[in-house]
Amino acid sequence: MKTAVRAAMISFRADPFLLPVAECLHYDSDALIIMEDGKISALGPAANLLPDLAADVPLQHFPHGVLLPGFIDCHVHYAQTEMMAAFGAQLIDWLNDYTFVTEQGFAEGEHAREVARLFLQEQLRNGVTTACVFGTVHPHSVDVLFEEAARYGLRLIAGKVCMDRHAPAALLDSAQAAYDDSLALIRRWHGRGRAEYALTPRFAPSCSPAQLDALAALARDYPDVLIQSHVAENLDELAWVQRLFPHCRDYTDVYDRHGLLRPRAVFGHGIHLSDAEIAAFADSGAALAHCPTSNQFLGSGSLDLRRLKQGTRQVALGLGTDVGAGTSFSMLHTMQAAYMAAQSHGNALTAVQAWYLATRGAATALGIADKVGSLAPGMEADLLVLDWHSTPLITFRMRYARDVQDALFIQMMLGDDRAIAATYVAGRLVYQRAADSGN
Repeated sequence: MKTAVRAAMISFRADPFLLPVAECLHYDSDALIIMEDGKISALGPAANLLPDLAADVPLQHFPHGVLLPGFIDCHVHYAQTEMMAAFGAQLIDWLNDYTFVTEQGFAEGEHAREVARLFLQEQLRNGVTTACVFGTVHPHSVDVLFEEAARYGLRLIAGKVCMDRHAPAALLDSAQAAYDDSLALIRRWHGRGRAEYALTPRFAPSCSPAQLDALAALARDYPDVLIQSHVAENLDELAWVQRLFPHCRDYTDVYDRHGLLRPRAVFGHGIHLSDAEIAAFADSGAALAHCPTSNQFLGSGSLDLRRLKQGTRQVALGLGTDVGAGTSFSMLHTMQAAYMAAQSHGNALTAVQAWYLATRGAATALGIADKVGSLAPGMEADLLVLDWHSTPLITFRMRYARDVQDALFIQMMLGDDRAIAATYVAGRLVYQRAADSGN
């Protein structure tokens, strides 16, 4: 079915960490996007396309909105939705006191489905159309998430958490079980519709060398499957990794020696990486997910983006909400926190850079920039409509916006879920703010 949507439009054509903004940002004050069979079939100035649009094509107009690529969340734990805003403790204690307790509840399949449904609804309400998601150690936690995502036609990346040590017995698998379960899930889901599988060792301390090797064997056999994990989030974690893997040079070397550092591998955090580790990421093509609200919540530190985005040898990077240590499903809040994290290192993250990291940059990090993250003919029709005037304060502040870049900065600093007027997935309207039906 062919549909169309009209509003202002912003998309990203290139990397603003490498090129001038004029070469990266495209803006049209009144655009039309035509969608058919899940993809964008045409887009451009509304004045050029409207005369040829058939009268029977459904058209939705958002006169106070702007069309953008759907947000991409590079790192999130759906099972931790129910433990957001859990008080106190830093990373390791927080895992033991809250995360491992919560995830044991996912042994019950209907509970997993209930949380999966709420999780996806919250993502869509916040304009997130693609996510790279951690399940729990239970294979059915991934099955129900993919099943619920398929109801919306979402592009979703997910994997069963693998860990065979340093966790409660009810959450432990083994090297062989991790291999067998992950293989079965790959065969069941990877490439089915818009589902993609991610091999998911929780983090090096929770995985024995044998388990990391087992997952690396799958990574070699299925090179198009993603890998997701964590790296260098907390200083105590770094010391723990050094004790557990004394033969490795550093945290990143653990993954590298076990064959898990490669393109389409994305690791959360990376706050405390050394220069040598950053070089290893750049050379391998592995990516990082920047999770600033989580880092602030757990007191882990803050990522210095300048170290990753210097010169031509840069690390692929996207933004992650990291729910449930992350404090919001909103990518606007996440961009705001990323700006503040950069400022803490004396670096002002521009609005164009932040929005890029939430869209095309994230797609590049996940190896799907040929499908999503930009608005262009032939791309999958995943997009959001941002309301330029979602609150009285923002309406007032936008009166004094100097240009489009200033407007984007205002939105990421003051906006929240109320700013998302509508979300489209594969050309289909899947969320619309109750107060805004368009016209």
